[in-house]
Amino acid sequence: MTGAAQTWDANAYARDAAFVPALGKAVLELLDAAPGERILDLGCGDGVLTQRLAAAGADVFGVDADAGMVSAATAKGLNVAVGDGQTLNYGAEFDAVFSNAALHWMPDHAAVYRGVFRALKPGGRFVAECGGHGNIAAIRTALRAVLARRGLASPDVQTYPTALLAARQLEVAGFSVESCAVIPRQTPLPTGMAAWLTTFRHGFLPEAERDEVVGEVVDLLRPSLCDADGNWMADYVRLRFRAVKHG
Repeated sequence: MTGAAQTWDANAYARDAAFVPALGKAVLELLDAAPGERILDLGCGDGVLTQRLAAAGADVFGVDADAGMVSAATAKGLNVAVGDGQTLNYGAEFDAVFSNAALHWMPDHAAVYRGVFRALKPGGRFVAECGGHGNIAAIRTALRAVLARRGLASPDVQTYPTALLAARQLEVAGFSVESCAVIPRQTPLPTGMAAWLTTFRHGFLPEAERDEVVGEVVDLLRPSLCDADGNWMADYVRLRFRAVKHG
């Protein structure tokens, strides 16, 4: 998760967040990687989708800010490195830049877009999916309410843009935007809300009060995000776009 504000447990991520790469089919299809293409996987995580790109015949290089995730991807035999997507330093090296579920961990999207533009060859494409405006709104509100009740401020600085804002920032960076849309997507959580919170929000939880905070957030969310059979759903909203570097 390039530019992430928290460290990650690769084993917990593989167990509780396997749905993230599993739901990456649409953005992979939008990328439409071709054999031999040089592709940068930005925010590659533990490399599950990086593997799929490599299996399609692409020459893939992955970058992620978390050393544990990079180690997990390296163990899969992938070519990856630690790096921050907000400070990319590549010059016209890639036919495409791909990113799934990572850009919202990089608050300075304008800096990301400028770096990606520099990294692409002329005619190269930037294809990404991340949290869009309204993403996990109920979860964020519940967590902020519980923290505020304890006199704590939320350290959540994630950026979930509208399609209009994302397209404008991409164009300012030099891209021609071919498609850009916000897509509501209710997402089942097979291991439940408490597991989601400890996996995706552990860096936002006070260590000494973690279990109590998680329990209170789960109680607040149960009426709206858990069905009568105990199945949890997250109120995900995705931003998906394809942009091209012409010239």
